[in-house]
Amino acid sequence: MNNLDLITNFIKKTPKSELHLHIEGSLEPELMFKLSKRNKIDIAFNSVDEIRAAYNFSNLDSFLKIYYEGSNVLITEEDFFDLTWEYVLRCKKDNIVHTEIFFDPQSHLERGVKFDDVINGIHNALKKGHSEFGITSKIIMCFLRHLDEEPCFKVLNHALRHKDKIIGVGLDSSEKGNPPKKFERLFNAAIKENFLTVAHAGEEGPPEYIWDSINILKVKRIDHGVQCLKDEKLVETLKEKNIPLTVCPLSNIKLCVFDKLENHNLKKMLNKGLRVMVNSDDPAYFGGYLNTNLIETSKALNLDLDEVKVLIQNSFKSSFLDENSKNNWLSKI
Repeated sequence: MNNLDLITNFIKKTPKSELHLHIEGSLEPELMFKLSKRNKIDIAFNSVDEIRAAYNFSNLDSFLKIYYEGSNVLITEEDFFDLTWEYVLRCKKDNIVHTEIFFDPQSHLERGVKFDDVINGIHNALKKGHSEFGITSKIIMCFLRHLDEEPCFKVLNHALRHKDKIIGVGLDSSEKGNPPKKFERLFNAAIKENFLTVAHAGEEGPPEYIWDSINILKVKRIDHGVQCLKDEKLVETLKEKNIPLTVCPLSNIKLCVFDKLENHNLKKMLNKGLRVMVNSDDPAYFGGYLNTNLIETSKALNLDLDEVKVLIQNSFKSSFLDENSKNNWLSKI
């Protein structure tokens, strides 16, 4: 068995955690087509193949256009259950034992979908995943940063009724021109309600957005963060405070943050001692779930077995699991 086969085998067999996964981004073309028929929703595609062919993006905004269009087929609690259950089955297949998923209520509420139907569908599928497969999970509600801050408070109020299901809040969508400071009051209100905070920063946006996410939004994790290497002081701060960076390599290539996987800076971030890990982001759109991201990235960047092991360990260390659960899984890697 050569080194690549050894690493691939290790990745497949090792228990893993995923911390950066948008549940709407796991909507496979087959399910999108099925739900469009079930809910009598017109979409701009006549077949599964047409949908798959449309998954071709030049940047974040061009991706978000089809991402939000795809979300239109999600209407009922059953739809959100089916969507989440498909991801749970993928977790089982990929040996993901813990997952912390994002959902975007604003993209559904504006279509008249009930908040309770969204969260209950997602939660019930995750609950079934735990009872049937032992997969643990956390749910993080994201705000859409291209929208104004004020309407987000109404969404936060919805979440207050589901604090038993939602552990934290995040910030996603178009980064450029939408700095973290725009949501300072909102995140302060969320923190007062004991929600944990995370934020997408430094994907397409500048290092300053990472600084502001840490200092203004008081985040526990930075989602993406690949632009941090442009600021040496920021790198030192991230390292000193052990702030996790939930990197999504195949997503970064698909959205042209890097031109090819061989030029991704994940290995450089790892070499600087940053707490980085690999995640799949929106796997149905970006061509790979967690195992595929790990395998293709390790091959492209010539990662050795110890480096792959650190990436997987970092994911558990950076999770919102309790310390006993973290140590339990870390002992099995």
